[in-house]
Amino acid sequence: MKIKKYVSSDMRQALRAIREEQGPDAVILSNRTLPDGVEITVAIDYEADAWAASAERSSSGASAPAVNHKGRSDGVQGFRELLAQRETTPAAASSTSDAAVNAELRTLRRMLETQLAALAWNDLTRRSPIATELLRELTEIGFARDVAARVADALPTGIDFMSARRLAIARLADELTTTGDRWLDYGGVVSFVGPTGAGKSTAIAKLAARWVMRHGPKDLALIGADSVRVGAADEMGHLGRLLGVATYTVDHLDELPALLQRVSRQRLVLIDTVGLSARDERTAGALRALRAASPQMEIAITLAASMQTGVVEECLERYRDGGASSCVVTKLDECASLGGLLSAVIRAQIAVSYISEGQRIPDDLRVARALDLVSTSVLLAEKHGAAADDDMLTRRFSGVIHAQA
Repeated sequence: MKIKKYVSSDMRQALRAIREEQGPDAVILSNRTLPDGVEITVAIDYEADAWAASAERSSSGASAPAVNHKGRSDGVQGFRELLAQRETTPAAASSTSDAAVNAELRTLRRMLETQLAALAWNDLTRRSPIATELLRELTEIGFARDVAARVADALPTGIDFMSARRLAIARLADELTTTGDRWLDYGGVVSFVGPTGAGKSTAIAKLAARWVMRHGPKDLALIGADSVRVGAADEMGHLGRLLGVATYTVDHLDELPALLQRVSRQRLVLIDTVGLSARDERTAGALRALRAASPQMEIAITLAASMQTGVVEECLERYRDGGASSCVVTKLDECASLGGLLSAVIRAQIAVSYISEGQRIPDDLRVARALDLVSTSVLLAEKHGAAADDDMLTRRFSGVIHAQA
């Protein structure tokens, strides 16, 4: 093992020099602050030549010389012990020894990565306290790592935290796409898809009631295509009778083209479909059938704000690939965090049409506005959010920090 010291004016330049000269295999043994900069001591090579010689001795059956571990760190000492075991272990047990050595190497690599990440985060905190504080807040709101890092990286220098916060909110709003009130203003053929319990039927009921209040019942048609959920057809019929709107049901999606021809004079057609998760093997076929039913068909994903972020991401990816272009966010009143869902929507580049936050028809429905969504995510974090500590932030943004160094 070779020891080398690096002295530089700041931590970022020192880490860059270490990576350029030694690569990712150098282990930081210590660091200290100097009057004019920093000093980092690293261990390099890990006795690469000794490893090769060890392999030769192992193959020839020669015994290994004793290794003095005095003064070594626990990780390096354990690594040396594994090397000695490799040299003295019979060939029949070599695979077990190799596995142990590989495990130790992985442990040492994780130690190195953790050390580098902590050093880099501390250095970024010193150089850019506004950016690191903003990353902390965006993490607490629930925004994904890549979204938060992109927003923080776009901030101009020399501004205070409140200005940075306002700019970040505006940038996030710019990255969100919304449709406006186009369904209720101009009509269309809209099919609502999504997992069971996401709120498709309730969203349709609110939109239908809003349409009747604005335009009357004449130009609206409701179609129930959920033949699985018990009572779905009866609910659709009951809603139609309450609003004075024509309602229809189909048992199979291949019946939709002919039915859509019958209601082609209606300005707005809302279609309720069976609830299918992103992992359901029937989802792809259902989406193909919907696209084939009408060239004017718009497929809207219904996303409950209370869904786990991973489930939201799966739904957006699967349904977007199947032709969905917009979404309705429901159950906003039941969620504690909105940042994860907004991050997923930004990544998927899906437009948000409406927001539903309660069961009252038609009151608990509003047109989606990007700035309103981001502001709501901030308010939810202030009420329910968990604090992000430095360890979490170090792990979360270490790759981003290294890329910027």
